[in-house]
Amino acid sequence: MGKLAIVKLKLDREVNCYLVSDAGSKEAVVIDPGMPAEKIVEQAAGVTVKHILATHGHPGHVGGKDDVKEATGGQTGIHSLDAKQFLRSADHYLLDGDELEFGEFKIQVLHTPGHTPGSVCYVIANHAFVGDTILAGGIGRQMPETDLRRQMMSISTKLLRLPPSTALYPGHGPATSLERELMQNPIFRGAGTRA
Repeated sequence: MGKLAIVKLKLDREVNCYLVSDAGSKEAVVIDPGMPAEKIVEQAAGVTVKHILATHGHPGHVGGKDDVKEATGGQTGIHSLDAKQFLRSADHYLLDGDELEFGEFKIQVLHTPGHTPGSVCYVIANHAFVGDTILAGGIGRQMPETDLRRQMMSISTKLLRLPPSTALYPGHGPATSLERELMQNPIFRGAGTRA
């Protein structure tokens, strides 16, 4: 298996953008292309960006996608429900279960509605890029379109099926692991037994 390199960029609005690359092929994916796009493009020098993916359609997470696409030639992707709700265009409208490839790696798309109707998480090997579905010690801020019940269902039916050792890379704040969140995150009180 190839070697994965993950670089976290802190963008405007405290959004985490991730540049994930296959060290062997130098193919990469950008997850949550916020602003400023130049910061992402600068970091992506030396790799070939195949995909530019949004975990959800909020402006802080997608504001730089068109500029990053123009500079790198990567293909953009967002879930169809968030594309519709937030009037976002993309090269690919993603659905639950879709798989994308870069280098020796596959990106598995998990539709995790709740924070937004089209929120998705991207699983690459034992790493999950979870947007605002879950944060270290909490969940993403509730917005007008947030459906908390659906978000909790998504976490329990999708994320809790991942191995406990899965590293979680949220849209804001520090990285964590599923195991740590099961023990420390207040949303999981009593949920550990369901995993």
